Amino acid sequence: MDDNTFLLYGAYGYTGQLIVKYAEQYKLRPILAGRNEGKLQEMANNTGYDYLAFDLEDTHSLIHALQKVSVVLHVAGPFIHTAVPMIEACLETKTHYLDITGEIDVFELAHRYGPAAEQNEIMLMPGVGFDVVPTDCMAKFLAEKMPEAEQLELAFTMQGGSVSRGTANTMIEGLGSSGKMRQQGRIIEVPVGHVAKKIPFWEDYTRLAMSIPWGDVSTAYYTTGIPNIITYTKVSPATHRSTKWLPYIAWFLRLSWVRNIARRRVKAGPAGPNDKEREEGRSLVWGQITAENGDTLSARFIGPEGYTLTAHSSLIITRKVLNDEAYPGFQTPAGAYGDDLVMEIAGTHREVIK
Repeated sequence: MDDNTFLLYGAYGYTGQLIVKYAEQYKLRPILAGRNEGKLQEMANNTGYDYLAFDLEDTHSLIHALQKVSVVLHVAGPFIHTAVPMIEACLETKTHYLDITGEIDVFELAHRYGPAAEQNEIMLMPGVGFDVVPTDCMAKFLAEKMPEAEQLELAFTMQGGSVSRGTANTMIEGLGSSGKMRQQGRIIEVPVGHVAKKIPFWEDYTRLAMSIPWGDVSTAYYTTGIPNIITYTKVSPATHRSTKWLPYIAWFLRLSWVRNIARRRVKAGPAGPNDKEREEGRSLVWGQITAENGDTLSARFIGPEGYTLTAHSSLIITRKVLNDEAYPGFQTPAGAYGDDLVMEIAGTHREVIK
């Protein structure tokens, strides 16, 4: 086994292809993996990388593949359907597990597997992409400056570009679901958009944002210990107003035929942002913590477009694991590697808001 080799499952997806594109920059060599042998063979011919075609339900082939590597970077979602077989196979083969999920339920699932991972001396780290590296680093950055904080608010937005098919399909899985926040250490259900506020994402860029069930509702608690967490994203006023109807149409959005129509539309659309959109796009993150006495501290971050950031952050973390910087059990990105992890990506900037 080469010390620069890792298994990339979901290699021919939009994000997987970006990771393959940048892998050589980090002196890493992925073994391309997924279900579709034709797509994998074409990628292998174009890149010179080895490939393995298998379904996650084929436990024998999955275990055989993981025995070839010390770490897997899993990028085939929705992870609520794909994480369990991969994690359980990693436990059996003692393979470190990384993925790019942003799904709260998957973070909580991985946390429950934490003791087994620690016993098997492997690391489980979901969320090594835009979900949730920049926001997790923001949470850690603020918490270290105000350890007594009782509340954490995090918000993000993108300038330019669109979502990938994989992201869109994960969003479809959540149609009709409630919002989530953390209150006194517990994750509770709340209406989507139940809190809205104007957020200064950057100088001259203050926008309306509403609360959504983002991954940090789970991960930021494990990273910081702050018991009350709300996460937001930028929206138009019209979008926020429309959320008042969600409780009445949630049942409709959960119907399988409605979701199937949405999936067909996603499949007919572009795979994700094009090169120009990614080059010109930016990701912005804002965070604020509040102490019991009412004191607050805010900061903000700007970096590359989200999918570009995901490719780089996931490769940076993969390289760390291959360099024996892995910590057994369930881990969060900033919890394991500190608040400056995201600053290792070129084109990033962070500042405290005065």
